[in-house]
Amino acid sequence: MQVRRLAAWTALPLAVTLGLAACGGSGGGTGESNPDAAVRIEIAEPQHLVPTNTNETSGSQVLAALFSPLVDYDAENKPYEVAAESVTSTDNTTWTVKLKPGYTFHNGEAVTADNYLDAWNYGAYGPNGQNSSYFFEKIAGYTDLQAASGTPKAKTLSGLKKVDDLTFTVTLSEPYSEFKTMLGYTAFYPLPKAAFSAPGVLAEGYEQAPVGQGPFRMKGTWQHDAKVEVEKYDAFPGTKPKVAGVEFRIYQQPTAAYADVLSDNLDVIKTIPTENLSTAATDLGDRFQQSPASSLQVLAFPTFQKEFSNPDVRKAISMAIDRDEITKSIFKDSQQPARSFVSPVVAGYRENTIGAAGEFDPAKAKAMYTAAGGPAKIELSYNGDGGHKDWIDATCNQLKANLGVECVGNAEPKFADLLTKLKAKESVGLFRMGWVMDYPSMENYLGPLYSSNGSSNYYGYANPEFDQLLAEGAKAANEEAAVKKYQQAEDLLAKDLPVIPLRYGQNNFGHSTKVKNVEMDLFDRVDLLKIEAVK
Repeated sequence: MQVRRLAAWTALPLAVTLGLAACGGSGGGTGESNPDAAVRIEIAEPQHLVPTNTNETSGSQVLAALFSPLVDYDAENKPYEVAAESVTSTDNTTWTVKLKPGYTFHNGEAVTADNYLDAWNYGAYGPNGQNSSYFFEKIAGYTDLQAASGTPKAKTLSGLKKVDDLTFTVTLSEPYSEFKTMLGYTAFYPLPKAAFSAPGVLAEGYEQAPVGQGPFRMKGTWQHDAKVEVEKYDAFPGTKPKVAGVEFRIYQQPTAAYADVLSDNLDVIKTIPTENLSTAATDLGDRFQQSPASSLQVLAFPTFQKEFSNPDVRKAISMAIDRDEITKSIFKDSQQPARSFVSPVVAGYRENTIGAAGEFDPAKAKAMYTAAGGPAKIELSYNGDGGHKDWIDATCNQLKANLGVECVGNAEPKFADLLTKLKAKESVGLFRMGWVMDYPSMENYLGPLYSSNGSSNYYGYANPEFDQLLAEGAKAANEEAAVKKYQQAEDLLAKDLPVIPLRYGQNNFGHSTKVKNVEMDLFDRVDLLKIEAVK
């Protein structure tokens, strides 16, 4: 979702005040630290573990252990250097990236500028089909790496140039003042020479045991639908972890993870299941925690399908959903109803940008739906490994009652399965999506999701005016000017409504008695450099 993330599990939205502190402080660990112990953290099955192909929260949590980003973000969401020594520009078009010396990959290779250039060129090259290729679009030469058919004109980005082993330049096709901010995203991690069997060809099997340059290295291989294990990398030159390793334990059902936390058989559950929210504070005491998040939950339309191509059909469905009631009855007021397309955590957020489409009005919704020729049956698809069934069922019940339609929920076993079907444009009806920002910018809630070639535009939405406003915002000289353009773009989304904003998230998480200093960031990730095991 660092990073953008399509969120697999129900994100439990933002408190009304963004100054929310974790309930109960750092939680239960009062025992002596045990740096020789590993901790166990819940995730869903990742879709991928190649940085340029990973665009969901579970995969990015694993990669955050294996890689160190060029930049991270401070309390004001401003970027600061991590693996980079500096990221500078005098014109917002040509950027110079200097790397800190001393970083090595887990196989012993020294990290150089070539490792970033190789990884980014691989990710940007159209035939490689990387999910995050879109994020290289701003770099000069990107269009030459794409082709609707046949072979593209080029295999490498003309905007990438090596200066020396620890320095490279990035020339953008247009000025972009937030480029440094982007560099915290997963797609911009480096890859070792060993990741490639030939120039531009990923080595077979690399994804099963990724080699990074971060604080942890792989321990064995990715055990699909079971676990991914990592161990502390002693040669890491940055801030050292306080644990010996992490077992990322893969769960299909959030309730099973919750039961394991209660019995100390799992150390961190990143999202408390909806059915356990009302008892979590009693069950866990000060080990039940909350903190701000950047997540947004939506119901999305396949706008390319005739039955959902009319914006009036989409608006009528939105008006037939009582967000406030579902937030209260299902989520026990732990979420905030959403009526805008961006999160309150970023500059430029405005309340209720969808206007009348966000008002619960069953009579008007049914009249509009009938007049627009809405379908007699609605299917709501979601991932069964994410704790969504209760609110999907409640939404279906409202649509049945308020629109007079048949409504059914369709659970795909895993989030990765749903994404695969969406990418292939298979018919799934309306579908649940969640978004966690990649980097702190209003643009990140708009471009990847709704631009014509956005990396997570699974709805087929395309509006040239929207694309133009995004481009103008990106070229703006400062944040204030950029925000004005992005807000105009959001206003177009409110008219077209390719998705229905439903809820903003906050982190509602819990941990066992065997860990302390458990924190989660705005990106749905456990901070792996702060967590400690206790004896």
